[in-house]
Parts: sequence; C-alpha cells; structure tokens
Amino acid sequence: MSYYPEPTYIVSYLFRRILIPVDGSAMSYKALEVGLDFASRYGSKIKVLVVEDPSIPDVNEVKKRVTEISSKRGISIEVKVKKPNYPDTSVATAVVEELFEEHYDLVILTARGRTLNPDLVMGSIALSVIINSNTSIFLIR
Repeated sequence: MSYYPEPTYIVSYLFRRILIPVDGSAMSYKALEVGLDFASRYGSKIKVLVVEDPSIPDVNEVKKRVTEISSKRGISIEVKVKKPNYPDTSVATAVVEELFEEHYDLVILTARGRTLNPDLVMGSIALSVIINSNTSIFLIR
C-alpha cells in the first residue's frame, strides 16, 4: 500500500498573481476558465489583459463576456485593456510589456487564438510571449 501525503498547496504560493491575455476567441475563454480554477482552488489573483487589435471587433463585448464568466464563478477579477502603438508595437509586445511593468507569477495563454490557419500548431503571439516573457507560462492547446 502506498502512502500519499496530504497536499501542501505549494501552487498557492507559487502562482499568486496570474495574467490571462484574452482575445475573444473560444480558446482564450478556455484559458480564462483554467485561471478561474486556479483562483477558486488556490486564491490566485487574476488579471485579464485585452489588447485592442483590429482582429477584435468589439473590445467592450470581450470585457463584458470575461466579467460574466468570472461573476458566474463568483470570482472577482481585474480586466485591463491595453492599446498598442501600431505599427511600432504588436499584440505580443503589449503582453510582454505588461509582464515587465507588473509582477506576475504565471501567464495562462493558449497556443492559438484568432489564428485562421488550422495547420499552425502555435500562433506567433503565443510563441513570442513564451520566448520573451520573464515568468512562468501555462500553455493550453
């Protein structure tokens, strides 16, 4: 018979502040659900980052949906909208800038968001954030 010690919830100390970039795609809402699970189980503070991008038709609609999803779970989150300085700044750069401006313990993002090409395993934004981030990444496929 194996002995399994009680969980110590080290996760609650490692991932206190979590950033979740949301672009309005179904996959980004899946990342939000995972983040809300972290918050409900471990007490993590969640900040959702919506980067204004021409591919997002209505940023306010994305913010509204994020708020609805979190309030259904009874979890309070912060939603931040960031407008990149095009053409000098990309969506990925805006996410990485947020990581450097604030201190986060974890970023939860999806491998693909609004990418139209189904043959891509990982989108350019996810890849760029992974390469340039200063914190741990939880990638959802």
